[in-house]
Amino acid sequence: MTARLADIAAQAGVSEATVSRVLNGKPGVAAGTRESVLAALDVLGYERPVKLRQRSAGLVGLITPELDNPIFPALAQVIGQALTRQGYTPVLATQTPGGSTEDELTEMLVDRGVSGIIFVSGLHADTTADMGRYDQLRGQGVPYVLINGFSDKVQAPFVSPDDRAAMQLAVTHLTALGHTRIGLAVGPKRFVPVLRKIEGFRLGMKERLGLDEAETEELVQHSLYSLEGGQAAATALIARGCTAIVCASDMMALGAIRAARQQGLRVPQDVSVVGFDDSPLIAFTDPPLTTIRQPVQAMGQAAVRTLLEEIGGTPAPHCEFVFLPELVVRGSTASGPAQRRMP
Repeated sequence: MTARLADIAAQAGVSEATVSRVLNGKPGVAAGTRESVLAALDVLGYERPVKLRQRSAGLVGLITPELDNPIFPALAQVIGQALTRQGYTPVLATQTPGGSTEDELTEMLVDRGVSGIIFVSGLHADTTADMGRYDQLRGQGVPYVLINGFSDKVQAPFVSPDDRAAMQLAVTHLTALGHTRIGLAVGPKRFVPVLRKIEGFRLGMKERLGLDEAETEELVQHSLYSLEGGQAAATALIARGCTAIVCASDMMALGAIRAARQQGLRVPQDVSVVGFDDSPLIAFTDPPLTTIRQPVQAMGQAAVRTLLEEIGGTPAPHCEFVFLPELVVRGSTASGPAQRRMP
């Protein structure tokens, strides 16, 4: 216990006696000092004492799609940690096929008196969905923040990666390697992130290769956001002569690699593949995946900060906070076939 007190005291920059007072819930410790000690507990991986955990500022709901795609657990972890540090208790509500709908999960959270809700890749990202559900939630006095997918019909703050810039980064990388026939594997067309990725892809292909919209359109393949979806899309794009494929998720990219191998092609020697997300463990695939890294840490923290400002009585503006992604080059991309034949 003494060793643990010393560790916490060193991390927080206070005395062991102060740490002891905080852990035992004793008075006489400044609020800022108390927060420093609790933050040190979190950083060092110690559990907060039960009596301190019970002083929760309230529950905050987090509604995500299914957790099969590693990017959603990664976001949930960042958001959950940020909420816990501020004294809130995160409540994770996951949509699964055949399970509760977003509306049902929202109603459940509101019934439990949550202080606010963060929606990740929800119906707000679907251009065909009725946005009235969010007005209704606002009318109930529940603040919320939406991640991935902007709608001008919803009066709330949004947090998104720059999907257009992401595709331009991917196209620039692949054309620099000598690829001229580049395909895009994306999800269903009704989703805002998909539409934005297509816009960025078109712009990149026009700037780098001089292709017009019609020429680019035949290089776009819609499918499901899954390994199987990526495999199906890549099979179609390879049949159209693509030597490189940009995918809308890392899961789709793994499917694209499988599709190439099923046709006796090697990645990256015959087909280059770029993912999107930089999900945990994706650096350890075979080959390690070149991908566009979503700024998960920054996005998750911004969503929490914005929501807590609203909960605290400072209305957040109806705007979109857009975060720049980053290209991470690994082993799934290489020179195009034409480039390799040159002396």
